[in-house]
Amino acid sequence: MNPTLTVSIIINNYNYDRFLKEAIDSALNQTYKQIQVIVVDDGSTDKSREIIAGYGSRIKSILQPNGKQAAAFNSGFASSKGDIIIFLDSDDYLLPHAVERIVSVWSLELAKVHYRLMVVDTVGKSLGYSSPQGTSPLAQGEVWKGILEKGGYVSTPTSGNALNRHALEKLFPIPDEYKLTADDYLSYQVPFYGKVAAIDKPLGAYRIHDSNQWALSTVTAAKFQRFVRHDLQNFDLIVHKAKEFGYQYPADLEQRSIGRLWSRIISLRLDPIAHPIPEDRAVNLIYCGIRSLWKYSDFNWQKRLFYSIWFIWVGLLPLPLATPAITWLYAPQARPKFIDWTVNKIRAITK
Repeated sequence: MNPTLTVSIIINNYNYDRFLKEAIDSALNQTYKQIQVIVVDDGSTDKSREIIAGYGSRIKSILQPNGKQAAAFNSGFASSKGDIIIFLDSDDYLLPHAVERIVSVWSLELAKVHYRLMVVDTVGKSLGYSSPQGTSPLAQGEVWKGILEKGGYVSTPTSGNALNRHALEKLFPIPDEYKLTADDYLSYQVPFYGKVAAIDKPLGAYRIHDSNQWALSTVTAAKFQRFVRHDLQNFDLIVHKAKEFGYQYPADLEQRSIGRLWSRIISLRLDPIAHPIPEDRAVNLIYCGIRSLWKYSDFNWQKRLFYSIWFIWVGLLPLPLATPAITWLYAPQARPKFIDWTVNKIRAITK
């Protein structure tokens, strides 16, 4: 461990007064002490600013009009001094040893360290799984190669990333076109500036609640339409980055990401009229999904078979029968207990 490394934890907040104190306390109470805590309040109208004021000089506070996520990230980064930067969403929190563990694996060649987050509900109760879901390990090494091969990589939400300042200096300020998706603007570009290290254990908590625009407490067509538009923007970002660095990428790159295909077929089934890609058809998405599973995914054959059936089920069955399969994939907390029991039994048998 290099005890001279400094870490800036930048908490971005908008009207999350009910969660904010836990986020700030988690940053201040780290076992590693070379820490700067910055709280950016992006125009809150609740009691957030009263809570921030109560910490006095223990934190650096930035109070600004509402400019969305990118504006909060830009202000926080401009005021930061750390060698390592963590953007902590104010509805999430870090475990006390998180930064100490990150620093213990840090090296100058790294663009970032990412780590799992346990998923909790509104009151902080564990929902029994971590983010990202599943057993696939977090990506590590030269992750940019995987991005250009498969259109993405196994990573974590915003609060699960510790980023190298030198990499971020090449990407900031974040342009306004990414004002709602600043986290992915960084996630898809940072790996091009160095290696990625992974800690496959939870070092923090990712909270699911009704006000979270990305976490799925409920499944709605509007959310998946947003996911699809978001994915199209990310794909354009990858292509731009490849051209910037002079890297080649496959012509079918967009069809290789299983996550994007999940979102597209769900959006299409839930509301075909408002679906963002008018030329999409269920049969074609089923084909692309199964092709992606068997040709490009790292899943074992049991998962490939299961998800192949899922694509057929969601794509072809009447919507009342398809909707439960959609919900069980994206909102594990809504699964009937017998589904989880069956999945665990299958995992035990196929190990």
